[in-house]
Amino acid sequence: MSVIAELSIFPMDKGVSMSPYVARVVTVIKASGLAYDFGPMGTTIEGEWDDVMQTVSACYKELEQDCDRIYLTLKVDARKGRTGGLKGKTESVAAKMA
Repeated sequence: MSVIAELSIFPMDKGVSMSPYVARVVTVIKASGLAYDFGPMGTTIEGEWDDVMQTVSACYKELEQDCDRIYLTLKVDARKGRTGGLKGKTESVAAKMA
């Protein structure tokens, strides 16, 4: 089943700036080969369930190496037969706004 997942993950024990840790996570997502869109409050990933969940797990394990407390939120939209939903969902709404 194809899913679009929005992931927000960062350590809670590393001070004020999270950008070095977020960059590490986005690097893991990029290396997965899955379609993704990086945003200011999270990163959206698209792919098959197992591939996306494996990537989420890899992100957690990346931070787990040197972080004692990790905050993670995950929202998932699963839909059979969908492809290109990462861009298609926003394009559909934008077309209706014209």
